[in-house]
Amino acid sequence: MLEQYIPIVVLLGVALVLAVVLMSLSRLLGPYRPNKTKLNPYESGMDPVGQAKDRYSIAFYLVAMEFIIFDLEVVFIYPWAVGYLDLGGGTFVAMVVFIVILFIGLVYTLKKGTLDWDVKSLRLRTTEK
Repeated sequence: MLEQYIPIVVLLGVALVLAVVLMSLSRLLGPYRPNKTKLNPYESGMDPVGQAKDRYSIAFYLVAMEFIIFDLEVVFIYPWAVGYLDLGGGTFVAMVVFIVILFIGLVYTLKKGTLDWDVKSLRLRTTEK
């Protein structure tokens, strides 16, 4: 029974050896000239401001959750749309309820202002609370 896993173990071994060999060759053959600019952390083309342990705004996490929710929505809606004619009316009602619930959540987050990333309005909202 365990002989079925031998190809997977061999593939993992080859991948591990190949990764180590290529990284070692890169380190040995490539130039290594570190300087202060190269060793600075890279933040999407912007200079990092503040400490790494600073907290993110809760709006960042809300947008991340919305992205995951709407990404999952596509995972559910796409197969339903492909097989819509074969599934019948019950699935149509279920999908409408699903979309309405997600739409209510989107309206809620829009009213809360989590998708408004204007720095001035974020400062105003945090000082008002």
